[in-house]
Amino acid sequence: MVGHEPPLIAGRGYFRAVPLHVAPDLGDTVESREEPSDERLWASTTGPATVSPATQGIPMTVLELSRWQFGITTVYHFIFVPLTIGLSILVACMQTAWLVKKDPVYLRMTKFFGTLFLINFAVGVVTGIVEEFQFGMNWSAYSAFVGNVFGAPLAMEALLAFFLESTFIGLWIFGWNKLPPRLHLATIWVAAVATNLSAYFILAANSWMQHPVGYRVDPGTHRVVLTSIVALLTNSTLLAAWPHVIFASFVIAGMVVIATSAWHLARNSQTDVFRRAMRIGLAVTLAAGIATAVTGDIQARLMDSQQPMKMAAAEALYNTSDSASFSLFTIGSLNGGQELWSLRVPYLLSLIATLNPHGTVQGINNVERAYDKKYGPGSYKPVIPVTYWSFRLMIGFGTLAALLAFAGLWLTRRRRIPRARWFYRAAIWGVALPYLATTMGWIFTEMGRQPWTVFGLMTTAQSVSPGVTVSSVIISMTVFTLLYGGLAAIAWWLIVKHVKAGAPVQAEHPDGAEPLPVFSY
Repeated sequence: MVGHEPPLIAGRGYFRAVPLHVAPDLGDTVESREEPSDERLWASTTGPATVSPATQGIPMTVLELSRWQFGITTVYHFIFVPLTIGLSILVACMQTAWLVKKDPVYLRMTKFFGTLFLINFAVGVVTGIVEEFQFGMNWSAYSAFVGNVFGAPLAMEALLAFFLESTFIGLWIFGWNKLPPRLHLATIWVAAVATNLSAYFILAANSWMQHPVGYRVDPGTHRVVLTSIVALLTNSTLLAAWPHVIFASFVIAGMVVIATSAWHLARNSQTDVFRRAMRIGLAVTLAAGIATAVTGDIQARLMDSQQPMKMAAAEALYNTSDSASFSLFTIGSLNGGQELWSLRVPYLLSLIATLNPHGTVQGINNVERAYDKKYGPGSYKPVIPVTYWSFRLMIGFGTLAALLAFAGLWLTRRRRIPRARWFYRAAIWGVALPYLATTMGWIFTEMGRQPWTVFGLMTTAQSVSPGVTVSSVIISMTVFTLLYGGLAAIAWWLIVKHVKAGAPVQAEHPDGAEPLPVFSY
């Protein structure tokens, strides 16, 4: 079946019009290609779908492999990002506490968790570079169409936030006993603020993909052009996503502090440092967990208005409903076309989506029909099982992390050290919970947007680089996977070795002249 005739994209000095049939799982399958007339060339820039690919019949296998490669490298990279964001602030707070209270325990905590921060930061930088390369390698059609807009926040992140971050981290590492204490403290705070600012710019780019604002389509080049950097940087999707990601990062940082402290307290090792660190981690994890839930609720209501298909898929709600119930467990047909059985909480979905227990929530089939009218015939459903379960696993893993923190605060009340061995085991293994939650969250965010790369403007299949071969993607994906596996082994070895070594021993007087190494093995 041939769909509507979409508009065109300029690519490699030519134009192509490609009528599309949108596949439900992977985006658009190219079925035919023809040279456009001048009239069609102009008319094609006025419709709701503002781009067609210059993919020249890209096989679906190339699309699948390109998506797998980007998914693998992105999920791996994001393992390191949230810990860097959250731990930078915690380390800065620990050093501030040492400077204010003159308590050497806080200095030891600063240097112990500071080293974890640096290891994590180093691996995160290396893996992040690959993300930039892929836009030119596998997704050059996407880069050509959106580069004028998408490149702006990425350039700001690199030239402003990352340069600040890396420069002041260097000053912090080598500034011990060389810079005045207050000036040295300022370096870690600048690095921490820059780390969080970096996240803002990256999320600005991603939020534009979710909800495009501040742009127009140039009728001459048939590419998007940025019209308002203010609109891009104040996108409502961004303003909801950024605090959600930041608080989730604090949950991860808090759980890392909890797990490392539990390892030492279970062995009665350095209890003066890790009992206090444990309490800090527990408080941060619980508070940040609650804040993550609140900001996630705000995102859900925004998603219901901006991407109703994603919201409907997250709940496996097939038909528009008033007083919609929240699905705890749903079994659907193999093709994701209908619900067979479900366990639901009455009114809860309407309450989440609209703040009204009797509010209207759009269903998958209803949104599909509306998109058919707006964008042309096709299938605009994401992979329902993936979207549905990633949403629930995100909530479930995050809730378990918050409950573990609550239990830990109760067990450590009144300066107690927990005696229950189960808690230490749970705390050590529980470090995986927030990582799983954030991974599921990003899978839901990106898979739920399918078949779009830029919602309403460009599909995933339209974004693939022309001329890319199956073999080239297989080779690059294999190399990246093996390289990342090696990096993971090195990072794990460094972290485990550092955690087992424990906090450095300091002199009784923090103003002493002994060297204060931060990054040592």
